Amino acid sequence: QVQLVESGGGSVQPGGSLRLSCEASVRRFRTSIMSWYRQAPGKEREMVATSTKRDSNYADAVKGRFTISRDSANNAVYLQMNSLKPEDTGVYYCYQFFSNWGPSWGQGTQVTVSS
Repeated sequence: QVQLVESGGGSVQPGGSLRLSCEASVRRFRTSIMSWYRQAPGKEREMVATSTKRDSNYADAVKGRFTISRDSANNAVYLQMNSLKPEDTGVYYCYQFFSNWGPSWGQGTQVTVSS
């Protein structure tokens, strides 16, 4: 079974920064897609950023503020979040698709942006 372990969430004031990390419990499966999703209270889960081997894509709401990066050798993905806004508050989930395993989700990490 593949497990994704997230870290880096917390509380921050508007304009602040956080860096989320996600590491897989196994190395022998190769990851093709690495993504971050978030779910705000009362809303559906939405894609924030996705990284493939060729490029990265972002939700319009976070373009220019968030950066996704990956360490493919260690099946790790990161999300640098700058200029945070209250509307960025939510539970952030890591997602990875493994070529010989399939999809896997992290347990979620809370991000709260409030003054």
